[in-house]
Amino acid sequence: MQLAQLIGFSALVIWVYMSVLFLIAVVRKDNSIADIGWGIGFVIVALSVLVIQGDYSARQAMLTVLITIWGLRLSGRIFIRNRGKGEDFRYRKWRNEWGKFFLVRSYLQVFLLQGLFMWLISLPVVITGSKAATGWTGFDFAGVAIWLTGFFFEAVGDWQLDKFLSAKENKGKILDTGLWRYSRHPNYFGEVVMWWGIWIISLAQTWGWVGIISPITITVLIVFVSGIPLLERSMSANPAFQAYARKTSVFFPLPSRNV
Repeated sequence: MQLAQLIGFSALVIWVYMSVLFLIAVVRKDNSIADIGWGIGFVIVALSVLVIQGDYSARQAMLTVLITIWGLRLSGRIFIRNRGKGEDFRYRKWRNEWGKFFLVRSYLQVFLLQGLFMWLISLPVVITGSKAATGWTGFDFAGVAIWLTGFFFEAVGDWQLDKFLSAKENKGKILDTGLWRYSRHPNYFGEVVMWWGIWIISLAQTWGWVGIISPITITVLIVFVSGIPLLERSMSANPAFQAYARKTSVFFPLPSRNV
């Protein structure tokens, strides 16, 4: 497939996938499936591009592996975290607010909107898959190094947080050690960095620069829309968090401030 066709193909794959997720959510009466399905969706797109193009070159295979590692780890963590807890409070709130329009708005504003973001963020792997790779470049090595840095922050940050929250004596407390000493959201920082790494790898391709839409989209979503702002608002009334926020960088890992 040519690039335009492959972009359309990826959109179709995502639409089908998100529609299936929506139907599962309707049956289970739990829109939290959208969160679990987020990472897996990227894996499906990457594998679909790999198979439909038949391009098993080193660069395309590497991108697919990186996205698969990220996507499965993220979805697996969310599944374990949500297991047995019912629908997330955000979706319960919307279920009450949207009333008789809940199904329509869920499909459009939760599943299809999330699918749109998935499509935009997946662009680097789609662009790379549109043309067979020709040898390694500096972009590959730089991109992998950046991706590994991001993966470290996200995976280790999540592990430290899960370990902290699992201890009953930490209930009501704020994690301020490990990576969380330097950033209030090291896992979000890591996720953003990983997608900048993916985009840099794609720069070895002719239209790779267009894929900058991907890291910009995930950065805006996490830093300004649905990631950090929602989480910070949910904790803003906690005096311990207020003290933590005064001395700790919100996103970029930096030394603690003396206050």
